[in-house]
This record gives sequence, C-alpha cells and structure tokens, in this order.
Amino acid sequence: MEEATGGRRPDEDLDADVEHAGHPVEEPAEDAGLAHLYHSNKNRTFVRAIQGDYGLNKELERLRSMPRVQKASEIKFVDGPQAYSRHYVEPKDGITQTFHLHLEEYGPGGKSQKHGHVNEAAFYILDGVGYEVHDGIRYDWEAGDVAIVHNNCVHQHFNGDPDRPARALVIKTKPMYLFMNMLFQKQVEPRQTEPAPGGVGYVVREEEDDFNHPAEGY
Repeated sequence: MEEATGGRRPDEDLDADVEHAGHPVEEPAEDAGLAHLYHSNKNRTFVRAIQGDYGLNKELERLRSMPRVQKASEIKFVDGPQAYSRHYVEPKDGITQTFHLHLEEYGPGGKSQKHGHVNEAAFYILDGVGYEVHDGIRYDWEAGDVAIVHNNCVHQHFNGDPDRPARALVIKTKPMYLFMNMLFQKQVEPRQTEPAPGGVGYVVREEEDDFNHPAEGY
C-alpha cells in the first residue's frame, strides 16, 4: 500500500503533484500526437452557452424535446488501450449542465490517467476488482462497492486483476463546479498508450450483456 507524503496538507496535494521544485509539469499527450484522444482534446466542452429571451422559452422547449434515454448501442468507447470511456451524458450533448455520467472500462492490469480536479466523483463498481490511489493512499474495491473521489484530490484508478477487465459507472458534478468558475484541474500523468502486459490484444466490451451478473442461476 502506498503511503501519503509526509509534511503536506491534503489541500496542498494537487499543487504539489503538478509541480516539481517550483517548475510546472509539461502538458502531456497533445504534443505527442495524441490530440485525437478524448482525454487529450484541447477543445472539450465543459459547459455550454445558454442563450435566449429572458423567459428562456426556446431553451426550455429545446430541453423538453431532448431524448430521455441514452442508448449504449449508439455510444462507442473512446481512448484505451488500458482505460476506456463511454460518455453517456455531458454538457456538449445539450441534455444537462450540472453533471457528467460515463462508463469506465479498465483492461486487464490497466489504469487510468493520474489527475486532480476540484469536483467530487462517485464510481459505482459494476464488475472486477481494483483500487484507487488518492493523494498517495491506496483504497481497494470490488464489484458492488462505491469509490468516492473527494474535492481537490490527486487520484488514479487501477484494475487489480492482470487477466480480467473491470468496470465502473462514474457520476460527477464537474460541469456544475466549472459553471461556478471553480476551474482548477490538472493532468499529472496521461492515459497509457500501450496495453498492460496482461491486456495485450484486449478488446473493450462494447455490447452490454449484464456483465455484473452471473450468466447462469437465474
């Protein structure tokens, strides 16, 4: 288990992890020709404009016309080869301005990027086993658990099984925080561009098939 760095307050961890000896960490990924990846996109829509008359009648009409069910079959996973994301709801879709909902799949032995942000997040673990590292402290999880990322926390998500994938449904209020001008977030270590040793040849599970339930016994 990793231990927290001594002599640091929790609210200093984000700044300390993105700077070394007073020098900011170089921005990763974009200059490496990876700008096509979701998590390296410099032009992501974090909040969208709300325009119209004072009563916002057209905006309300537009919102009420939006779909109420997001079909998994119509939304593909992005990124990989260790951490994949399927983004069900985010502000650019025009459905919500307050939260972001996405599905994370970690390939065998895979891990996410290391990063930090102001907003909180909740990870409901659908299947697999793994762990979090938050501000240098490890927290283990398994299917059925909920992992909480608190405010201003430098964190990373790990699949603890070298042979099998893991899955988590993520709900976070990032858009609401950013809409209130709470803007600070930073990537410390980008998503991996090579598979983990146990994940060579792994293909993300695009089709939903009750992965969090046994195939027999019902």
